[in-house]
Amino acid sequence: MKAHNPIPVISIVGKSNTGKTTLIEKLVPELAKRGYRVATIKHHLHDFDIDIEGKDSWRHRQAGARATVIATPRKVALIEDVEEDFSIDALRERYIHDVDLILTEGFKGNPHPKIEIYRAALKRELLCGQHDNLLALASDTPLDIGVPCLDINDILGLVDLIEASVLK
Repeated sequence: MKAHNPIPVISIVGKSNTGKTTLIEKLVPELAKRGYRVATIKHHLHDFDIDIEGKDSWRHRQAGARATVIATPRKVALIEDVEEDFSIDALRERYIHDVDLILTEGFKGNPHPKIEIYRAALKRELLCGQHDNLLALASDTPLDIGVPCLDINDILGLVDLIEASVLK
């Protein structure tokens, strides 16, 4: 029986409005261009709803279904009531398959490698240090904190670093 290797995770972290989503939007196509299959997980502290009131899936949940799967020939969505805020590892194990890498947004307190975004104009402290498994900084100003500091727009350099440190 083949040993199970968990899918590697890199968390994109940073204070609000630093550009985490934008960075993920740029990293994913470059990783895909290099042949990697990427999944993303966005952590949100507030509730959200993808069910539209009155639609069948919404009606199923209103009737008491704890989980509803919406399936088409091209997409599947699962809406499930949960009792806890799942960790990245629990989400990976439970929901993510057939990918080479997971990029997460948020989850700043996790043990996985992180790329922190820093913008000088926001005048805020960094969230992470080397002890937080910080892989690199993506910054608009050079900073020397003992990890690689790449320009926030150096997508090729960031993906090269992800490849060298996590995917190879």
